Amino acid sequence: MLNKISNVAVSTSIKTSVKPQVEPQVSRLSQVLSEIWAYRLSYLFIAPFMLCFIAFILIPVLAAVGLSFTYFNAIEQPRFIGWQNFQYLISQDLLFLKYALPNTFKFALIVGPGGYMAAFTLAWLITQLPDSLRRWFALAMYTPSLTIGIAMSIVWLPMLTGDRIGYLNSILLQLGIIDVPKLWVTSKDYLMNSMIVVTLWSSMGVGFLAMLAGILNVNKELYEAGRLDGISSRIQEIWFITIPSMKPQMLFGAVMAIVATFKAGAIGVELSGVNPTPEYAGHLIINHIDDYGFIRFEMGYAAAISVFLLILMYVSNKLSWSLFGSADD
Repeated sequence: MLNKISNVAVSTSIKTSVKPQVEPQVSRLSQVLSEIWAYRLSYLFIAPFMLCFIAFILIPVLAAVGLSFTYFNAIEQPRFIGWQNFQYLISQDLLFLKYALPNTFKFALIVGPGGYMAAFTLAWLITQLPDSLRRWFALAMYTPSLTIGIAMSIVWLPMLTGDRIGYLNSILLQLGIIDVPKLWVTSKDYLMNSMIVVTLWSSMGVGFLAMLAGILNVNKELYEAGRLDGISSRIQEIWFITIPSMKPQMLFGAVMAIVATFKAGAIGVELSGVNPTPEYAGHLIINHIDDYGFIRFEMGYAAAISVFLLILMYVSNKLSWSLFGSADD
């Protein structure tokens, strides 16, 4: 009898202790659902974007992270192997450590900041032109980013051909700068430089347009106030007025430059015409992913390299946020 009374007392105390915890959770859930229902029209409008984001970005990223911890050859079921892919990547993969990683850093450090500064400089110069000329110069700068594939076959490949018929070799030979034709795209000594030049030429993309719009939207009264405060040169105007006034556009341009630089990889294969590139001179991380993913069919290891590249891009983007971001962004 005493045991029954004690059991009833314990159960009653448990119910009384659990009930106050459950009720706030239920009320909070009902409050969230009621707010969602109140803004159901807004959620309906963002639903297409959210579905595309989940289907084409979130799920692939999560799948890549999951596959990076497995051995998967696209035929058998993935087999969990833990951190072995990452251990092999940073300690034993000589192609990655000797070619892909150094080439990617060299390519990114030149093309990323170089293309970024070139985009800002050209955008600022175009804003100094009359309105009638501005649109045509902006179109001329932006067009190469849209027609890079066509321009590669029509302009750059004939120009960089490694014989006397190539435009660049022909001009340099006539000027007496070189004695023999240079193998611009098939020699390990010149391939990376050719990749950098072509990529810089085609780097005036969406980031360039964002910077152009940001410069045009700077309040002109700020320049007048700056002259009254002692600003006496265009360089000071750019540093103290233009750049601080267009930080969101600068941030967007930096993010786009980072993404475009790190995902570049086909340029070396297109220029040289072989895969892998001669003596791995143009072998970037993207080429390493394609090699293991679509040639060797080691999907798990390719996913690990992709995760490493994703982390690298994330760190670079955080650096951009620290330079151009603010608490309001």
